[in-house]
Amino acid sequence: MLGMNSSTVVVLPVVALPIQDGASSPKKNKILSRLISSLLHCLTEMKGIHKHRNLIHSIKVGLALVLVSLLYLLDPLFEEVGDNAMWAIMTVVVVFEFYAGATLGKGLNRGIGTIVGGSLGCSAAILAQSLSQIGKASAIGTSVFVFGAAATYTRLIPRIKKRYDYGVMIFILTFNLVIVSGVRADKVIELARDRLSTIGMGFAVCVSTSLLIFPVWASDELHSSTASKFNKLASSIEGCLEEYFKGIEEKKDNQSETSFNACKSVLHSKSTDESLANFARWEPWHGKFGFSHPWHKYLQIGDSLSELAASILSLKGCLQSHQQPTPVLMRQHSIKKPCEAVASQLVYTLRELGDSIINMKRFSPAVLIVAKLQLSRIELSEAVLPCMLRTLPDDDGFAMAGFVFLLMEMVDMVEKLAKEVEELADYAGFPQQLKYPDLW
Repeated sequence: MLGMNSSTVVVLPVVALPIQDGASSPKKNKILSRLISSLLHCLTEMKGIHKHRNLIHSIKVGLALVLVSLLYLLDPLFEEVGDNAMWAIMTVVVVFEFYAGATLGKGLNRGIGTIVGGSLGCSAAILAQSLSQIGKASAIGTSVFVFGAAATYTRLIPRIKKRYDYGVMIFILTFNLVIVSGVRADKVIELARDRLSTIGMGFAVCVSTSLLIFPVWASDELHSSTASKFNKLASSIEGCLEEYFKGIEEKKDNQSETSFNACKSVLHSKSTDESLANFARWEPWHGKFGFSHPWHKYLQIGDSLSELAASILSLKGCLQSHQQPTPVLMRQHSIKKPCEAVASQLVYTLRELGDSIINMKRFSPAVLIVAKLQLSRIELSEAVLPCMLRTLPDDDGFAMAGFVFLLMEMVDMVEKLAKEVEELADYAGFPQQLKYPDLW
């Protein structure tokens, strides 16, 4: 080959391989099935997108900042807005929140506060320009004092502070900036118009990014967290009864203790629920939730759940107290069966109420649930008659009475919860789910 001339042409034999259609089609079908299965897998994984919400939120904020930075980067846009583009960037940084409702509410507060504050500031600045130098300074100072003090007082009202605190703060800021800058600037109206337009651009970028790209709804968060609290408290009641009637030898061997972390989380969730309810009121119609969904009922249910969680936590004293009846057989034969019957009814009712909320269906009417709970409470009260308690020592009798009293208090609280869930179903229009109630 090394001695071969450059003009030498080497012809290699070409072997034609037969194409088997029957063998290639199964391969194509296999590839197609794999593609379909991978696509379905991706679609199912989208349901668990909430596990990566922090990462997605960070990407959304970065994307919004890139979009709004085009006002500076592109010459045609910069020639239109100029240095006022910084207000759009500030709007994205300040307004963009984790939940879509929080972003929308904060953006609307910022927009309304800017419009009202800018309008009043321009009007006051224009009127002050017709006065003398001393009169102009006096008019502007008086306007700043009156509007600033009035807006600050309004901001301290609890109802205003809960939903419109940010808007009132932006009003104070915009009013002062416009009226003070109007003293030295000739074109006050143009200045306010340019700033308002750039703030509107930033708001539009925030809302479109937050609502269109994997939105995180505060309403879904509040709805699911409220329903999950019922199951948490039901599991805690089961653990309490199991721990209370456990034998002394089992306690020494297993050293098991009831976990009250779920009850503590329910107690400490009030501020979070209030924030989620406030954000949910700003959210548009989506999924199962409309504009007039009764979010205030979720807060009422949350308060009742906190009371029930506090009662469950008080059982911790009964479990850890040394004054409980030492003869385990005495405790088991006297109140074990009625207490377990009440506890099972409480657990069943709580889980049914939680399922009713999460599925947005009516399962059993509150009247039927209350009747079952009252019957179980009567059976429990008959099991601990005063004559039975007199047969026990004073300490044992009082300890058993305290435990039974807490259970009966829980029955009243669950009855209240059943009525509140039914009111929520009435306000939200839950459809009736056909389900035959369990018989005693």
